[in-house]
Amino acid sequence: MPARRGPPARRPRRPPPRPAAARGGRAEAAWREFAASFVRAGMVPPAEAGLTAVEAAEGAAVLLLAPQQALTFTGKCRLTCLYGAVRVLGFAIASHQPGQQLFSPPTHCALALEALPAEAQPVADLRQLRAAARAAMRAHRVRRQARLKVMARFSPQCAVVLLEHLDTPVTRFLLSHPPLSRLFEPQKKEEPNFAPEDAVLASVGIVKCSPERGLLVSESMFSALEELVQACCAEDEGVPVIMVCGPKSVGKSTFNRYLINLLLNHLPSVEYLECDIGQTEFTPPGCVSLTNVTEPFLGPPFTHQRMPRKMVFYGQSSCEQDSERYVDVVKYVFNSYKKEVPLVINTMGWVKGDGLLLLTDIIRLLSPSHVVQMDVYDWKAMAPLTPEHVHLAPGLYTKGKQQPKCKQMDASGAEDWKPPEGEKDASAPEYKLLYVHPEFPRAGVAGEARVHSSVLRDMAILGYLGQLQPPDIGSVLPLHSLVPYQVPFNAVALRVIHTDVAPTNIMYAVNASWVGLCRIPDEVRSQTDGPVLLTQTPVCDCLGFGIVRGVEMEKKLYHILTPVPPENLRLVNCLLLGNIAVPNCILVSQQGFEGEIPYVTSEYNYSILGSGKLKKKKHFKRREYTFPCDFT
Repeated sequence: MPARRGPPARRPRRPPPRPAAARGGRAEAAWREFAASFVRAGMVPPAEAGLTAVEAAEGAAVLLLAPQQALTFTGKCRLTCLYGAVRVLGFAIASHQPGQQLFSPPTHCALALEALPAEAQPVADLRQLRAAARAAMRAHRVRRQARLKVMARFSPQCAVVLLEHLDTPVTRFLLSHPPLSRLFEPQKKEEPNFAPEDAVLASVGIVKCSPERGLLVSESMFSALEELVQACCAEDEGVPVIMVCGPKSVGKSTFNRYLINLLLNHLPSVEYLECDIGQTEFTPPGCVSLTNVTEPFLGPPFTHQRMPRKMVFYGQSSCEQDSERYVDVVKYVFNSYKKEVPLVINTMGWVKGDGLLLLTDIIRLLSPSHVVQMDVYDWKAMAPLTPEHVHLAPGLYTKGKQQPKCKQMDASGAEDWKPPEGEKDASAPEYKLLYVHPEFPRAGVAGEARVHSSVLRDMAILGYLGQLQPPDIGSVLPLHSLVPYQVPFNAVALRVIHTDVAPTNIMYAVNASWVGLCRIPDEVRSQTDGPVLLTQTPVCDCLGFGIVRGVEMEKKLYHILTPVPPENLRLVNCLLLGNIAVPNCILVSQQGFEGEIPYVTSEYNYSILGSGKLKKKKHFKRREYTFPCDFT
């Protein structure tokens, strides 16, 4: 194996030369945009000029960005481009496009708002451009004093955006829980003195922060993004299938968001296959899903939970105990991909031991056209996933092709057969391997992540349950005040995925649990009113999730709280209970109760075997799980 070179020295970087392959059509347009965005992507520091932020109305501000100027911030707001164009996490927002919701909590990489340079305009058109900018601000009811201040610094190459205070039912529900009440507030003040522009931004709900807290695009990441966008925009080649892999905390999810947002600048949609059941993008944890992405996602996963085109509830955040079923689930979901638009595949961060063998199986199963291997320079977790390595190396359930040895002659003098020169082995995988070496601080160090992965999983569940909040009510309705659905025992089959539960105790396990609402092809039939129990875990479609609020044994009913619409609930005939738990803050933060809170008790008998705290294994380096996060 060749020795890994060290990180490149920090030096001023220039946009790459125009590749000869980019000639005309979408490929050339994509390359031009990449070359123009080289500075904006963080490769070169933005301009040092101060920001122009003016209060436009109550809870709204007008921001003027000069060419190559950027604003890195934490918080949340709604952005509408009034003049010019800006880029956020790879997605370009122009004045003719609708507004976008931006979420930048300190739990994730901070968002950066970057001005895109405009094309040179004739002198005769300058008056028309100024009139267009004034008309756009007037149409959005920007105060006259604010318009005058903005136009005093206006130039045809600048960008003018409207930032408004953002309040959604999902964020209200998230912030109603004490551990997350300061989720979108800055962790600390980086500058003791507050400038007038900072006060204007704070009134909207965002706080300026250091550019180092934003996305740091390394040279290898830029090169990989450039090549992938060109491949996806080329009209004379097949549809690319892009697989992104690497160890934990190396930036795979951020890379995927940036790549998909870039592609949405040129394509109407992109398919996304989620194979990381521990840190999912569009669904609660424990799922393998295929999502058709048509809109940019400018925030963490808990801000854009949505129903995928195909989804299976695996039921656990790790597949180590049942990796064979995991492979079957991935195969089942992947079969729904129609190969009409590019596909981006996210993989798990388990790349050691059996995890690397399983990744080899997944590459053989999905046959990607491009594999993006993310790894830091001094990391020893992964071998280079070249096509030759995947062809020869054994997987967890597949065998690698044995490497041919030297020519040997048998007793008859015949040589061992090998393919003629110039011919390739038909079974060998063919894909382009792209290396990405992230350069953000603590890249690849899982123990030093901003927030523990279990907390992010709970936040994804809270984001999903936030869909239960009515959109037209400003206050938060507690979950126990919402009316659940009543489901008869004999209408749905029941299965506990992750462990064996005695039939006499099955209702104790189901009560107050997180369940997948699924559909199995077989009709559920029962001669009694009792629960219908499955003996094996089916690989079936999942239509959503819910909480079993209660089990009514007298009337043989489940009481289920779910945001799944009624037209989809009519298709549900199976409840799957996995190892994904309801977040603790939902149970302990129930309001309006006097006395003991339902499902919560403080009386423990530590004399019972197994009731005490589990002992930590000393040879494993683990972080103890505590949900309450202090974002102060």
